Amino acid sequence: MTTYVARASLQVAAELAQFLEDRALAGTGVDVGRFWDGFSDMLHAFAPKNRALLDKRQDLQAKIDAWHIARRGQPHDADGYEAYLREIGYLLPEGEEFSIDTTRIDPEIASVAGPQLVVPITNARFALNAANARWGSLYDAFYGTDAMGSAPRSGGYDRGRGARVVARARVFLDSAFPVEGHSHADARRYHIDRGQLLIDDKPLENPAKFAGYRGHPKAPSHVLLVNNGLHVELVFDRTHPIGSRDQAGLADVRMEAAISAIMDCEDSVACVDAEDKVQAYGNWLGLMRGDLTETFEKGGRQMTRALEPDLDYLAPDGTPMQVKARALMLVRNVGHLMTNPSILLDDGAEVHEGLMDAMVTVLIAMHDLKKDSGLRNSHAGSVYVVKPKMHGPEEVAFADATFTEVERILGLERYTVKLGVMDEERRTSVNLKECIRAAKHRMAFINTGFLDRTGDEIHTSMEAGPFSRKDFIKRKSWIAAYENQNVDIGLECGLMGRAQIGKGMWAKPDAMAEMLEVKIEHPRAGANCAWVPSPTAATLHSLHYHQVDVAAVQAKLAKGGRRAYVNALLDIPLAAYQRWSEAQVTREVENNAQGILGYVVRWIDGGVGCSKVPDINDVALMEDRATCRISAQHIANWLHHGVVSEAQVMEILRRMAGVVDRQNAGDPSYTPMAPGFNGIAFAAACDLVFKGREQPSGYTEPVLHARRLELKAA
Repeated sequence: MTTYVARASLQVAAELAQFLEDRALAGTGVDVGRFWDGFSDMLHAFAPKNRALLDKRQDLQAKIDAWHIARRGQPHDADGYEAYLREIGYLLPEGEEFSIDTTRIDPEIASVAGPQLVVPITNARFALNAANARWGSLYDAFYGTDAMGSAPRSGGYDRGRGARVVARARVFLDSAFPVEGHSHADARRYHIDRGQLLIDDKPLENPAKFAGYRGHPKAPSHVLLVNNGLHVELVFDRTHPIGSRDQAGLADVRMEAAISAIMDCEDSVACVDAEDKVQAYGNWLGLMRGDLTETFEKGGRQMTRALEPDLDYLAPDGTPMQVKARALMLVRNVGHLMTNPSILLDDGAEVHEGLMDAMVTVLIAMHDLKKDSGLRNSHAGSVYVVKPKMHGPEEVAFADATFTEVERILGLERYTVKLGVMDEERRTSVNLKECIRAAKHRMAFINTGFLDRTGDEIHTSMEAGPFSRKDFIKRKSWIAAYENQNVDIGLECGLMGRAQIGKGMWAKPDAMAEMLEVKIEHPRAGANCAWVPSPTAATLHSLHYHQVDVAAVQAKLAKGGRRAYVNALLDIPLAAYQRWSEAQVTREVENNAQGILGYVVRWIDGGVGCSKVPDINDVALMEDRATCRISAQHIANWLHHGVVSEAQVMEILRRMAGVVDRQNAGDPSYTPMAPGFNGIAFAAACDLVFKGREQPSGYTEPVLHARRLELKAA
């Protein structure tokens, strides 16, 4: 049972109060009493506004449901539907042209295009790995994955594979940093002469791509190159096992990889109470202070991770310079929906978790803002907060007002907090320009997210009819319109050179060859950041940003104007062909059910919010609440429209529970769901499916939180 202590007009979980007073507030200059008074006033003033926004979501959804029900069996009237959405205030008129005016933006946000990681803040090791993923070994990434076409064999070092790695890296160097009349593949010596890099006495075709070095200019130990704003480091060491066999002594090629990393308090974590929130906030504090460490065992050896110090070089003219060694860290807060028992208001209501996150994560970031040296995150003096799952401009404006109040209470200059708006709910997509306008002084990030966006699409249009199978939903016209409009409106609103325009996650962490082939489409589409599932994936994805000059792509797109408009986004991806065979229906539901169970059992039983979960074909996929949401809503839609019966779904859920049990058989901490099917995790999965239509916007959080709290209390 939670022990509460009184603070101002709040009841605060004792462990959270102690964390805030003894650790988070210490060193910020913020008076403890003033903090609690201001925090209490803010929570009590903003809670009714938060609830009103959630009520509006439900009201609009009820009206949309009624519209579809009244026209069931009739051909879809696209024009009438759009007019109705305007009539009820779901679809808002666009205002005059404008550009965001965000200031004090770090180059990782404004001007450097590259990969972005998203990691659960509750896992200190993952968080440190992500922060340190600013640099990664291209040799290791090629050797240790299937990026060259096949995965490495088990056993000792494969010299033949190593030779192919070196050759592949030289091909990259020739492409990104060509040498006049020569090739990196034939190079025997790299040296600096009068500020110019020479390779066997030949200069680079573009000498400006030489950025710095370490060691003696006649025989540097490290050479720093730069292309499209991204650095590449050549490491020379003739005593190294690789360098000793290389004619130039080249031991490694290190890529500047994860330019930014989102430390996630939302979809990838399972934070349901004060204990969980203190763990999340504590790791964020360690990152902002720069003293987070994690000790673990790997390969029989104990290792300790910490944040990497910046890298020292000499500029081409010989003057000292530094290059940042860590990804710029953003923090993703919780959305407007969920409450948390960590704090109770004066009427006994739980705190809106997003309001709590806003105050606490910004307070913690003040530790970084106060630095003028050492392991700094933002050199521009900003705090970057990503806000998910907002529905329309009013909700973005509410977030903007929240951070204005947080800044006032903490004594920060207005607009210190920069805002990232995730374009993952349909009411945001169709009103994106006005959403950006609502936070134009803070705007630093927009992105698309196919999974949550599809989950909301299904829930919003639940009454319209049965949806296509999931693979076919991806092929519908609305998804291309959604992806294109996000970039086009972002550019139209002046995000180029000021903010990130992002694309979603590559969900197959072991399929790097496929990623190299496919994910280049994100920078080609004008995205200056895109999500990847691991530091290794970030290293490989960085190759795409050397191939594509995103700034040039954005400039060209900006001249061309919009490629999609609202009518295309409102094209509901219903199934035009519904004569599926029994086998097709069963396979679709099996795939959804297995994914739900594989994710939920780890969430409920282990408190793991994001993990690599085998799918029905035993292919490892990154799963989080977004993937769970689309699967649960899809089954709920088919149940509602009679494509499949409750009895069929329950039989499939039980059968897939056996599959998930088998996939987790090697985990000694795993509790099987079969044959009893009476555990909390299985019940949670059933709730998500059979009560899916009742969930607000189809979100999984209410069910998952309630069931996880039930397990923790057992």
